[in-house]
Amino acid sequence: MTTTPHDRWINAPGGRLFTRTWEPQTACCDIPIILFHDSLGCVELWRSFPAALCSATQRRVIAYDRLGYGRSEQCTAAPLHSFIDDEPTTSFAALHAELPFEKFIALGHSVGGGMAVHCAGHYAEQCIVLITIAAQSINERRTRQGIQDAQAVFEAPEQFAKLEKYHGEKARWVLNAWTDTWLHPAFEQWSLRPALERVMCPTLVLHGENDEYGSHRQPEQIARYVNGPAHCELLPGIHHVPHREAESLVVQLISQFMSRVRS
Repeated sequence: MTTTPHDRWINAPGGRLFTRTWEPQTACCDIPIILFHDSLGCVELWRSFPAALCSATQRRVIAYDRLGYGRSEQCTAAPLHSFIDDEPTTSFAALHAELPFEKFIALGHSVGGGMAVHCAGHYAEQCIVLITIAAQSINERRTRQGIQDAQAVFEAPEQFAKLEKYHGEKARWVLNAWTDTWLHPAFEQWSLRPALERVMCPTLVLHGENDEYGSHRQPEQIARYVNGPAHCELLPGIHHVPHREAESLVVQLISQFMSRVRS
């Protein structure tokens, strides 16, 4: 079943944000799924997943580039160490104010999963479902080692060019925003737990068994500390990008979970 994407720029503190919305042919309801991208991500890097999710759930799917990423305007300042906590009152607040939705489903990948958690707790009456994919709940040694390994990979010009393809002249800022923050000694004790305890809605936690940036402790803590009903799936043989490595499976798990929630 085909879906129709629509692009739009919205105004936010610091500059304009790029958004893309996938519309189903016949929507089941007015409650959209909002996608929160990862540390090196953007709208384009969701690839075919939003359209597949839109078709399977018959819901609008909305993705946006945070300030400094993808097609959104440039950001010159380094992120604050509170950047994950701040998402409900910064980029997402602008999205929520300008696009026509009240209630929503929050779906985030990697650091976007942490942002989705914060938005689910901050907008507890509006967020009806939370879905995290390969999200971090703590900054463990495996997380930092994975980032250090990726940092070394991106020193190769041909690898850095892959970032430039999606972020243009902002690519160096995007990479540094990720590595400098997560590897900073002051960020080592970061934890998502206080935000998890504010989540009241049903939560689906998806995590790859072979995730380079987080052990099984990451999804287990998310499922443990949310205050709504939670279901956790550890996906065998999958690494850090389950929705790209096993798109059909991830879409199926999300669709099934949302069907159970509605029933």
